[in-house]
Amino acid sequence: MLVDDHAMIRHGMAMLINMEADMEVSCEAGDGPEAIDIIKQNTSIDILILDVSLKSVSGLEIIKSIQSLNPTLPVLFISMHDESVYAERALRAGARGYVMKQEPRNVLITAIREVLKGNIFLSKGIQEQVLKRIAMRGYEQEATVSSLTPSEFEVFHLIGLGYNSHEISNLLSRSIKTIETHRFNIRNKLKLRDTGDLIRYATKWFSDQ
Repeated sequence: MLVDDHAMIRHGMAMLINMEADMEVSCEAGDGPEAIDIIKQNTSIDILILDVSLKSVSGLEIIKSIQSLNPTLPVLFISMHDESVYAERALRAGARGYVMKQEPRNVLITAIREVLKGNIFLSKGIQEQVLKRIAMRGYEQEATVSSLTPSEFEVFHLIGLGYNSHEISNLLSRSIKTIETHRFNIRNKLKLRDTGDLIRYATKWFSDQ
């Protein structure tokens, strides 16, 4: 099953997957609620390929609802977001792998096969980075950033990339009010005084990844 809010991307992935003799895309969804409705009715799905950034809600949040419906359904995340930033959070959310959309076709197919075998799939370089971060990052900083919800972390990431609230609203297809609420919550959780502190903290945090 494919879940991505861009129909052309779903179509392209479906074509690539259906070229494999032993694989077939049986269903698709454009957002989280639609995916949940399909999963409630379809128990024959072997693997879910889920985009991290969906309209209205993060894929990292939708995965919780999906796993409550089908705890054994393996999830492979796909995303345009940098693997070095999101892979660890994806695994913590319950995913079995992470593939960037920019990767060649064979990487996606390999990832699907590895996850179906019960393995975890990350690129080799990212595996090493994730393990190193877990071992070396200061506990206090990690615990603080880890307290952000998936949607807050998406906003935090885009702030670190230099986007303002209006741009983030357009990129995530969410209201300005929602984005501003996330920014307020992020500042409180990270104990930051103002917008300047938030921008500096986010920029530095992601430059260190």
